[in-house]
Amino acid sequence: MASNNCIRNGRWCVALTCGIFLLLQSLTVAAQGSTVAPTDDAIARSIVEKADKVRFPAEGFQVDIVINSLRPDKEADTRKYRVLSKGNENTVVMVTEPAAERGQIILMKGRDLWVFMPEVSQPVRISLAQRLTGQVANGDLARANFAGDYNPKIIGTEKIGNDIFQILELIAVDRSVTYQRVVYWVNEKSGWPLKAEFYSLSNRLMKKCSYENFQTLAGRVRPTRLVMEDALRNGEKSVLDYSDMKLRDLPDKVFTKEYLKKLD
Repeated sequence: MASNNCIRNGRWCVALTCGIFLLLQSLTVAAQGSTVAPTDDAIARSIVEKADKVRFPAEGFQVDIVINSLRPDKEADTRKYRVLSKGNENTVVMVTEPAAERGQIILMKGRDLWVFMPEVSQPVRISLAQRLTGQVANGDLARANFAGDYNPKIIGTEKIGNDIFQILELIAVDRSVTYQRVVYWVNEKSGWPLKAEFYSLSNRLMKKCSYENFQTLAGRVRPTRLVMEDALRNGEKSVLDYSDMKLRDLPDKVFTKEYLKKLD
C-alpha cells in the first residue's frame, strides 16, 4: 500500500514539474516575443522622434530665422526673428525686423500661445494655426514637436534618387495643434526629413514643405532652409533660412508672461 502511494505521488510530482516547466517556457517565449517585435506604432513614433532631433536640439537653444515670402508680381516680404526654445514645450519668438514691429514677442507654453505687443499692456492669446507671415503659421516657428503633437503611422515607402524614404501619416492629437494631418517623408537610413504635406481639418491640402540645405548647426547636421508653398495659390511661398544656432542654458523664468518685457 505504501509503495503504491509513493508511486502515485511520484507520478503526480513529475506531472506537476512538467506542467510548471511548460508554463514558464511559454511565458518566457511570450516575453521575448514582445521585446523583439515592437509595434508598428512604436516604430513610427521612433522615426518621428529621430527626425525631430535632426530638425532642432532637444536642449535649450537660440536660432535666428529670416523669412522671405514671395508672391507673383510682388516684391518679396522679408522678416527676421530670433527664437529661444527649451525642451519642445517652451518657446519665445522675437521679431527683430522690420523695425516697426521690433519688440513683438510670441510666447509658447505647451500648446498655449500669447503675443506681446509694446503698445498693449497685456499679452493676447493666439492660436498655433494662425498665420504669422506669408505661408508660415505661428506654430511653424513656435512649436515643431511632431512627436508630441501627432499620432504617427507608417503608410508606405518611396525611393527618391538613391534613398528610401518612410512615408508617415501624422494625425493631430487634438484640434489645438497647427495642422490636423501631416504626410511626412523621412529618410529610412539617416532619419533626415525630406518633405511634408499639411492638411486642414476638412482634409484639404493647404501647404507643402521641403527641408533643404543641410549644414552643421549646434553640433549636428540639420536642414537650414525650409520652403513652404501654398498648395492652393500657385507661386506663393515662404523661404525660411536658419542661422547662428547655438545651445543655451535658458532658465524657466524666460518662458513666462512676466518676463517678456525684459527680453530684447
